[in-house]
Amino acid sequence: MYKALLEVLGRLPPDTRVYCGHEYTINNLKFARHVEPSNTAIQEKLAWAKEKYSIGEPTVPSVIAEEFTYNPFMRVREKTVQQHAGEADPVTTMRAIRKEKDHFKVPRD
Repeated sequence: MYKALLEVLGRLPPDTRVYCGHEYTINNLKFARHVEPSNTAIQEKLAWAKEKYSIGEPTVPSVIAEEFTYNPFMRVREKTVQQHAGEADPVTTMRAIRKEKDHFKVPRD
C-alpha cells in the first residue's frame, strides 16, 4: 500500500485527478479528522464534501496535491500522523492506521 500510494501515485504530477470507485469521501475524511483533528485542510474538505453531498453532487475527483493535505495514508511521513499511530516509520505508520481504519466507527456528525 505504501509503495502504491506514495511511490507510484504520489509521484504523479500534482494536478493528476484521482477518481475512486465509490462515494466514500465523507467517511474517509471523518477518519482523517480522527487521525489529525487539528488539520484545517481536513476540516475544510469535510465541510465542502458535506455541502456537495447535501445538494446531490459528487465529491470526486480530487487531485494528488490535495490528497497530500488530508489523506492520512498519503501523509504517513508527517509527524502528526506518525504520532497518532505511535510509530516513527512511514511504512509501520501506514500499517497501523490501515488496521485502525478497518475498525473505525464513523461518527454521525
